Amino acid sequence: MWGIIPAAGKGSRIQPLAFSKELLPVSAHLEDGKHRPRAVSDYLMERLVIGGARRLCCVISPSKSDILEYYGGSAYGTPICYCVQPEPLGLCDAIFRALPVIDEREPVLIGLPDTVWFPADGLRQLPDDRLSFLLFRVERPQFFDAVITDDEGRVAEIQVKQPAPGSNWIWGAFKMPGAIFRELHDLWLQRGDEYMGTLVNAWLARGGQAWSVRATGSYLDVGAMEGYFEAMRTLSEPGIEAAASGGRP
Repeated sequence: MWGIIPAAGKGSRIQPLAFSKELLPVSAHLEDGKHRPRAVSDYLMERLVIGGARRLCCVISPSKSDILEYYGGSAYGTPICYCVQPEPLGLCDAIFRALPVIDEREPVLIGLPDTVWFPADGLRQLPDDRLSFLLFRVERPQFFDAVITDDEGRVAEIQVKQPAPGSNWIWGAFKMPGAIFRELHDLWLQRGDEYMGTLVNAWLARGGQAWSVRATGSYLDVGAMEGYFEAMRTLSEPGIEAAASGGRP
């Protein structure tokens, strides 16, 4: 199973920085008996591995060699390869840069490297055989991609950063078979969507299906200053790191 980390964005909401936003230190962890800073993207790496990823693909821009230097060839005992997005053309373009390494017979996990969410093992709840989203309840869904579902969890629509969305549940990560990943790529080549939500809406309109699972934990968007400060407060709480890594294989 592959885990894809789209880390090629400019991070304009939290600039200026002297390094990639994915390397923002948000807490500390023990390494060789010493406390060391923990980068925000490390949380997604961990969650992808806990969720079953046995290979990771990090998509970076040409200017983000510091991410390669930081992680090197592996994270949590899992090998990492790197793909390059030459220009910042949106999330869909970044994610599909990983297509050459994806096997149609294997599931794919995808998350956002400037977010921290709980529970750490949330991706384990998503099925292997369909497109499915891990949802989180937030207070201000207008800043995210709100997901409209029926009572059984079937996705009806994704409302991308709408002023008055019809749901407080947003997607934080998602999973799909490699074959569906390729289908979405083929549709994206026809449409050129910037956002995954609008692409999925088009896929649903053509007869595709997507499902959702509602997580019981919290969701922190570290890509903006307010979210960064909130993450610093939350991740400094006693016991939160143990809860975050409790499902580590």
